[in-house]
Amino acid sequence: MPWQHEIGGSPASGGRWTEATAAEAGAGAALRPRVGLPDARLMPVGLLLAVALVFAGCNPTSGPSDAPGSAGGLRVVATTTVLADLVAQVGGGRVTVSALVPKGGEVHTFDPTPSDARRLAEADLVVANGLGLDDWLAGLAADAGTRAPIVRLGEGLPGASYLAEPDGGVNPHLWLDVANARRYAARIGTELARLDPAGAATYAAAAAAYDARLADLDAWIRSQIAALPAANRRVVSSHEAFPYYAAAYGLEIVDVIVPSPGQEPSAGQIARLIEAIRSSGVRAIFAEAQFNPALAERIAAETGVRVVTNLYSDSLGDPPADTYEGLMRWDTERIVEALG
Repeated sequence: MPWQHEIGGSPASGGRWTEATAAEAGAGAALRPRVGLPDARLMPVGLLLAVALVFAGCNPTSGPSDAPGSAGGLRVVATTTVLADLVAQVGGGRVTVSALVPKGGEVHTFDPTPSDARRLAEADLVVANGLGLDDWLAGLAADAGTRAPIVRLGEGLPGASYLAEPDGGVNPHLWLDVANARRYAARIGTELARLDPAGAATYAAAAAAYDARLADLDAWIRSQIAALPAANRRVVSSHEAFPYYAAAYGLEIVDVIVPSPGQEPSAGQIARLIEAIRSSGVRAIFAEAQFNPALAERIAAETGVRVVTNLYSDSLGDPPADTYEGLMRWDTERIVEALG
């Protein structure tokens, strides 16, 4: 079932990432906010959220139901389109799922709207990534007064090997290693069955079928990257989205263009990056479709390396990258083409 859009393994070499402790990754409340993600960005919408909820309260059908899913299936709100697709794959026809951050949106710097607060108020389940990726959700959920449980898929994930960022935080982009996406899907199935016991067998069957597809996807990605010469696997990425992909499938991320989302690098940082590209034999620069490609293209022109500006990480794209499986295949095909 496609998600409904309303309004909208070892660490990679090169020294940029190390394994984070389980305590850092599992205790979500103890994690400090990621650099460049100020809580103040929620401030401008506070009054609007209150107005939206007043109107919601005047509608007798707008509040959360006493029984989850009583109005035609579990109502699930996810923070990103990637997570919404995972829910849709496991939940099938027993769920209605929407994403707060629209396709092509930037989850790190997302500004919620009043309608986002209303969707949270009406939800039976809220699905987030956690680990600092979508910290703005806590304030939005509090303003919305939602009674729905919030599951943060990336926090305390059994079996996951967490990677620390250079600033000491935990990198939140676990799903770009398919093994972790399989763990996300299993956690989603467990939570859906808890809220909707009558559908437990349906969720279990869907989760098992999806897990088999993801296992095939993981094997396919490994075979594609394994065919590349080892000397061709050094890359630069636009921001710190791909260390789990690199660690799982055998790439080396030498550096990133934008260390913190929303903060442009200085002239000195760009000069050091150009030198690192030249000295380390970087084969390609990878940037994501939701970001302005101008800086990546300028650095590529200066250094003479290839540049790819249409990858996806935090958000789904247009077909064929409109599902998680499609996203991973799209990215891998672009990466292999650039490094081959």
